[in-house]
Amino acid sequence: MTRKWFGTDGIRGVANVDLTPELALRAGRAAAAVLGGSGAGARILVGRDTRLSGPMLEGALMAGIASAGGTAVLAGVVPTPAVSRLVAAGDYHGGVVISASHNPFQDNGIKLFGSDGKKLADAEMTTPP
Repeated sequence: MTRKWFGTDGIRGVANVDLTPELALRAGRAAAAVLGGSGAGARILVGRDTRLSGPMLEGALMAGIASAGGTAVLAGVVPTPAVSRLVAAGDYHGGVVISASHNPFQDNGIKLFGSDGKKLADAEMTTPP
């Protein structure tokens, strides 16, 4: 069965059910590879919102980035536009926000930004390895 991981705004799902630490780890690994060109030396800014599942997913995502040879730079709890702006203004290959925006509290999501601070195009988002 083929599963679509990316929705209209990143990877979304119920935290620890659909959006598991294992999936976040794979997404971090894929982000480092895609954004940093095989992961070596990729600097990726990671921010999150205040949802309870945020620290769990943040740790797994950062481990995935590191396992691919990248460096995850922790921004902490910040609004999504802050990550976009900081990535565009800084020395980053991309950024990630862990947030489900206006969705129910049990949900969470992983949104990816390119080095320009803009959302990745659909063609750049593939199923995590």
